[in-house]
Amino acid sequence: MRKRVLLTHPLFEEIHKKLSSHFELEIGIEGREDLLRKIQDKDGLLCFLKDPVDREVIERGKNLKVIANYAVGYDNIDLRAAKERGIIVTNTPDLLTDATADLTWALILAVSRRIVPAHLFTVEGKFKGWEARLFLGKDLQGKRLGIVGMGRIGKAVARRARGFSMEVVYYSRRRLKPREEAELCVRYLPLDELLESSDVVSIHVPLTEETENLINRERILKMKRGSILINTARGPVIDEEALIERLREGSLFGAGLDVYRGEPNINPEFFKLENVVLLPHIGSATEETRLAMAHLAADNIIAVLNGRPPLTPVWR
Repeated sequence: MRKRVLLTHPLFEEIHKKLSSHFELEIGIEGREDLLRKIQDKDGLLCFLKDPVDREVIERGKNLKVIANYAVGYDNIDLRAAKERGIIVTNTPDLLTDATADLTWALILAVSRRIVPAHLFTVEGKFKGWEARLFLGKDLQGKRLGIVGMGRIGKAVARRARGFSMEVVYYSRRRLKPREEAELCVRYLPLDELLESSDVVSIHVPLTEETENLINRERILKMKRGSILINTARGPVIDEEALIERLREGSLFGAGLDVYRGEPNINPEFFKLENVVLLPHIGSATEETRLAMAHLAADNIIAVLNGRPPLTPVWR
């Protein structure tokens, strides 16, 4: 009898064919109750970051042997429950590093040069000619970029900063070795000092118990006046209410966000601000990256259900 796999949402046709050539594949869920029902007879689950795979879901999957998350993060999965059941959990690391770093810089540039309001001003027919003070932004050259979280994506963001002649400082749970700091041209600072002195702060930490609300109200109040905050990591890392207050009063120049607390719901107060750029969680959204992620997730399912080690397990 062929093993059964549930893919929670449609991906690419070639991924569907790939999985179907090995397993009996079911595609699509309509909410939590449907997931709880469909998981009962499945050997493998390929899920998205927006799918909460909690203890109840895992315990319903009596035959479940592998959960492949279509993301580098896996805060949507109850790892403890999976480990207790001996279920292998995999993710898609490395593949989305460059795409997310590029998007981070797109946000930095969009906020610092006020690209979105300038675009709207233009398409609304308000442009009447060059003006000396029209949409004045911020120079990046010679300014300080503070990176919070110096993992793969943080390092990729730091490398790109060289092209803008920015000084780069960073905070991370584990400090880099001196040789790597020298190669990246970065300098370590304690988090509060980084926030107080950086012109641009970019967040690149995973969501864990330690990082939830890491950039809390007290720390947002410490941020340098006129600075910019960028978040392409996870929404709950930041106190959004405090951020909105500082953006509204103008003590921060602006913010660029790709992720939100409680997404897809977004605090409607953000929509009232002209100094924020909001994106719909598209950090990895290039054709090449998303397809490579899908292949890796599928290959993890194929490997485990055919008795081979997973390619990218969350733990070993």
